[in-house]
Amino acid sequence: MKRICLIGSGNVAEALACALSAMGSDPTVPTDEQFRLDRIYARNRDRGRAIAQMVGCTYTDNPAELQSADIILIAVSDSQIGQVAELIPNNEAIVAHTAGCVSWHVLPERLHHRGVFYPLQTFTAGRKVNFREIPLLIEGEDQTTVETLLELANALSDNVHQSTESQRAQLHLAAVFACNFTNRMYAIAQQLLEEAHLPATLIGPLIGETARKAMESPSAAAVQTGPARRGDLPTQQRHLELLAQHPQWQELYRKISNDIWETSKKI
Repeated sequence: MKRICLIGSGNVAEALACALSAMGSDPTVPTDEQFRLDRIYARNRDRGRAIAQMVGCTYTDNPAELQSADIILIAVSDSQIGQVAELIPNNEAIVAHTAGCVSWHVLPERLHHRGVFYPLQTFTAGRKVNFREIPLLIEGEDQTTVETLLELANALSDNVHQSTESQRAQLHLAAVFACNFTNRMYAIAQQLLEEAHLPATLIGPLIGETARKAMESPSAAAVQTGPARRGDLPTQQRHLELLAQHPQWQELYRKISNDIWETSKKI
C-alpha cells in the first residue's frame, strides 16, 4: 500500500483529500499497487485538523512525520511550494505539486523524484466535485515518478494526461480565460441586474446554453452571437451609455466587442 501525505489546507487540498480518501481498496489490484491517504500536513492547524477529520486520516504539523510517506502531494499557493518542500525529510519519496503554472524544478534538487499532479478544475471549500471527470495532468523528472503519478491519477480520474511544462502552462492560461475571466463577467452581469432591481437568476438559462453551445461546437468562435458579432453599433452605443457609472466596464466592453468583431470578420 503506497502511503500518501497531502500538504496544504486550502480548497485544492480539501478536494484532493476527499477524492483520495474515497478511493477505497480494490481486491483485484495487488496491495502494494494501491494507494491510501495516510496524513495531512498543514501549518493552519484548525483547517488541517478539520480536513483530516472530514476524510478520516491523521493530521500533523510536524514535518518529521512525512518521513514514512511514499508520495507527497503539495497543494499550497504557488509562492509557497519551494519553501514548503524544503521541510520534506524523505528524499526518496515521490514529491509533486498541484500548481498549473509552476515548474517541478521549484522543488529542491535533493528530492530524487519530483513531479506535477495538476487537477484542472475550480475548487471551492465545501463544494463537492466529481474527480472522475476532472482532467489530471502529470509530469515527472524520471520514469518511476511519471508511472507512479499516472497510476494514482488513473485511480482518481478517467481523464488523465501526461504533459510537458509548456503544455500545462498554456492549459492554465486557457483555463484563466475560460473560468476566472468568465466568472468575472458573470459577477458584472449580476451587479448590472441588481442595479436594475432584477433577479440574477434571469441569466441562468443563458449562461447554461452559452457553455453547452461552446463545448458542443467544433469552434466557440463560430457560434458567437450578440451586437459585436453582427456589427450593431447603435446597440453597442446604448450599452456604453448604460455603463456611464462604470468607466472601467465601458473600456472592457469596448475591448471585448472589438475583439469579437475583428475575430468574426475572419470566420
